[in-house]
Amino acid sequence: MSIMVVLYIFCLPKELFTKPTSTVIVSKEGELLGALIAKDGQWRFPQNDEVPEKFEKCVTNFEDEYFYWHPGFNPISIGKALWQNYKAKEVVRGGSTITQQVIRLSRDGTPRTYFEKIKELVLASRLEFRASKNEILSYWASNAPFGGNVVGLEAASWRYYNREPSQLSWAESATLAVLPNAPRLIYPGKNQQKLLAKRNRLLKKLLGKEIIDSLTFRLSILEELPQKAFPIPQIAPHLLQKVHKENSGKYSVTSLQKSLQISSNEIVKNYYLALKENQIHNIGVLILDVKTKKVLSYVGNTPTSIEHQKDVDVIDKPRSTGSILKPFLYASLLDSGDLLPEAMVADVPTNYGSYQPENFNKKYAGAISAKMALAQSLNVPTVRMLQRFGLDKFHDYLMRLQLKDIKENPNYYGLTLALGGAESNLWDLCKSYANMAATVNHFSENSSTYFSNEFQSPSFYSNMEVDLGETSFEKNVFDAASVYLTFESMKEVIRPDSEGNWEFFEASKQIAWKTGTSFGFRDAWAVGVTKDYVVGVWVGNADGEGRPGLVGVQAAAPILFDVFDKLPSSEWFDTPYDEMVEIDVCTKSGYRASMVCDDKKKSYVQKAGLKSQPCPFHKLINVDVSENYQVNSSCESVSNIKQKSWFVLPPLMEFYYKQQNPFYKPLPSFKEGCIGAVLDEMKFIYPTQASTIFLPTDFDGKKNELVLKVAHSNKQANLFWYCNNEFKGKTTERHELAVQLEPGDYLITVTDDFGNEIRRRIEIQGK
Repeated sequence: MSIMVVLYIFCLPKELFTKPTSTVIVSKEGELLGALIAKDGQWRFPQNDEVPEKFEKCVTNFEDEYFYWHPGFNPISIGKALWQNYKAKEVVRGGSTITQQVIRLSRDGTPRTYFEKIKELVLASRLEFRASKNEILSYWASNAPFGGNVVGLEAASWRYYNREPSQLSWAESATLAVLPNAPRLIYPGKNQQKLLAKRNRLLKKLLGKEIIDSLTFRLSILEELPQKAFPIPQIAPHLLQKVHKENSGKYSVTSLQKSLQISSNEIVKNYYLALKENQIHNIGVLILDVKTKKVLSYVGNTPTSIEHQKDVDVIDKPRSTGSILKPFLYASLLDSGDLLPEAMVADVPTNYGSYQPENFNKKYAGAISAKMALAQSLNVPTVRMLQRFGLDKFHDYLMRLQLKDIKENPNYYGLTLALGGAESNLWDLCKSYANMAATVNHFSENSSTYFSNEFQSPSFYSNMEVDLGETSFEKNVFDAASVYLTFESMKEVIRPDSEGNWEFFEASKQIAWKTGTSFGFRDAWAVGVTKDYVVGVWVGNADGEGRPGLVGVQAAAPILFDVFDKLPSSEWFDTPYDEMVEIDVCTKSGYRASMVCDDKKKSYVQKAGLKSQPCPFHKLINVDVSENYQVNSSCESVSNIKQKSWFVLPPLMEFYYKQQNPFYKPLPSFKEGCIGAVLDEMKFIYPTQASTIFLPTDFDGKKNELVLKVAHSNKQANLFWYCNNEFKGKTTERHELAVQLEPGDYLITVTDDFGNEIRRRIEIQGK
């Protein structure tokens, strides 16, 4: 007897159903975002423990009226079924309860003999001891066949009615309740009259039991049957594939907002329809919640064709970064104390060996504040700042940001590291900007402290808890002030035409943002940051093909701002005053004011900025009373000499700066007769280094001239030009000289009135 009891206790398998299930993702509100068909080709959603009330009433009244009262089998129903089948000499009625059907479904493939029926009775009674009635009903609803390759209520509800089971009407619930009774014979689109008759009989039974009223009954029997299956929604297909790799065959609640995901999909689709006319086919959009470090929207690609790689998830694919890393360099310089936000940096023709960076517009400002250099995304000041800061130091900062696609050593990338010489992906870039935003937020919220685990990867799972670690006064990567000042600079970036003059509209959103364009117009980037959200956009072709017009500000930025329009407004970041200090800054140069600076202003800067260089562009000079001439005691009486602070740029910076700044006043020349006090400096503007120059031949057969340019600090100086010691000419004030040279090697020598000399070796090539 005891052996029988033990056998009875252990007769039921621990897992009733082991067949593969679909990978299913839902939004954080529980709404379906997408599903993948199970490995065996069935639409079989993972076990759902909730059965809607309407369906529960329908299925119990159709399949098993005494479901809540019997111990797993119903002797009366079994007896009636045996008697009727005996009289009819065929199977005309089944006596199985829902519990028995669950056992039969779990033992799929076993022959339907009386012996097997007896085994089902034993197992059904055992199941009643192990599971509640609600659990047994959920087993049935999740595993019953609903025709074709549809298994389970949830899959059937989406395939036949394109909505969740809880949203089904009485007529729809009744239809699905009768389908498993004969799924191979009766399903939508086949044997409609039999299906309709079964449904209506069930509805009439519900009316007779007063489960539904007469009005509901009359309206329900008028509802049409589904004629075909709907496709399962695929609102976030690329995220679904990512989840499938981690949680295959499981039901995953993501952090996505369904309405925002749908809006993002629509924006991407609309821009794709326009961009594909220029043979640009792929777009990725990622939205992160700064506070929760969760993904709110994930658009991995456009609805393009397989030919144009619509299934490729472009969000995590490495691409050339263009200028999108420039804010990281700017923040690094601030954080290390090497720069103040408004400090002037040189924007002049620059060469480092064979590498000659150029601004996108091919123009030079001479000198520009670091803040505006970032806002205008100027390449030359960026490279000069990087060279001064050091490749190793910047590379170290990028490693601390955990940009996984930057895998090589600093020298591999060289000075192109901040201009697109490295690769990264939209996920890592958005992650970094979100962590920077969170750094400022948490510093203000947590008594001026930092979380030890602030910089981490975001999650797309709703239930994933974020562990920020302990609070301390030690920064993670950048201090809060450096991040804040970087965002302040990024806020100055000129927006696309539709967003122009945004600051004059009260409803406009304050957004720190940056674009990037890779070499060869292969990648267009845009990333925007607010206190609450980060939006990242990549536009291009998955196969790497470049296209004209594939520029960050033209292709990616409009998408960025359209997405931000779908997000709630955010307040601007709180100023992290505890990580800042108020100092005197030179108004003209933006550097820490020296004793010589005559025009100063108070400014809050990062504490590390106290280590930055004092203003190098102001110097004390002696002038006469009129301030028109520099003088000394050799040419002016001491009583008529006064000392004055003067803003002076180096010759090459001055040459370009004064073209755009008409109020710039160069150093006055020395009064006639002054002895030995001339400070003369000159530099080549072109060519800027020893180089090979190709001079083409015009259509008339005449070879083009070479125009040599030099900048001199003394506007009254005369310059004398020589090529291989052969005198070529003299210039005054504007020092440009056109020379006709045959192919060969040349030494260009330039001297001034005071004996100063500069030289440059060049090679001329031509036809």
